[in-house]
Amino acid sequence: MKLLMIAAPGGGKGTQGDRLAVKFGVRHISSGDVLRAEVRAGTPAGRQIAAFQQRGDLVPDEIVFELLTPVVSAAAARGGYILDGFPRTVPQAVAAADLGRRLDLTLDAAVYLNVPDPVLIQRLLARSRADDTAEVIEHRLQVFADVAAPLVAYYRDRGILIEVNGDQPPEAITEEIQARLP
Repeated sequence: MKLLMIAAPGGGKGTQGDRLAVKFGVRHISSGDVLRAEVRAGTPAGRQIAAFQQRGDLVPDEIVFELLTPVVSAAAARGGYILDGFPRTVPQAVAAADLGRRLDLTLDAAVYLNVPDPVLIQRLLARSRADDTAEVIEHRLQVFADVAAPLVAYYRDRGILIEVNGDQPPEAITEEIQARLP
């Protein structure tokens, strides 16, 4: 099983990624976790990433691809993955699809968790992460809104999008996703 989770920050990608990974016996790969690990490790890439995260901006594609490709390839070799947080833009999705075809990492489905902004803001403020200030949250949600519609349309056009109401209990979301998977 190879799934992509799409949702705004605080939209439940991590929760659903964890739940689905257990269900299917595959690895849940959070691009945010991979990037934050680089920041904590103080690597050169981590220092670059930190600057983007502090502003609430997306990390450049070349950095993300460099860090995620080996992780996703290893997970695919062991049966699959649930990837959350990447790709976030249509150019990333096109590049990822090209790479996926070359490395046999083609997605089975892209799951879009659609959650209203007021719910997202409440969730993000409640998790009390250092990069979740009100100003950064607003900026991150705007950045997501700007890129989400074209990304969702891209996967819809490919015929692999599953759109789910992300403002319901986690168990109900997981059940709906499972029922709608190919």
